[in-house]
Amino acid sequence: MQITLELPDEIARQLAVGQDLSRAALEGLVAEACRAHRLSDHQAAELLGLSRYELDGFLKAHGVFLDYSMDDFEREAALGERLWQKRRTEPDAERKSPDR
Repeated sequence: MQITLELPDEIARQLAVGQDLSRAALEGLVAEACRAHRLSDHQAAELLGLSRYELDGFLKAHGVFLDYSMDDFEREAALGERLWQKRRTEPDAERKSPDR
């Protein structure tokens, strides 16, 4: 799909200073769609031609942050602690197994 915007020339010149206005419009659309959870990270990266790592930087630069609550953090911290404790109690022979 191709989208066309009509802007007064003076405003278009003002907005275009130092950037490709078409790219800026696409980036703005993608950033807002990510913020509203209307695009997946994969879709956003594909639209912008970015790697997943580059997309993270793009979203951060546009103020779009991962929804990650304190409950999420505490749940992951508890899981990490349980896994660490389990790992510490494994017999040494099992830990040194060449299959791992």
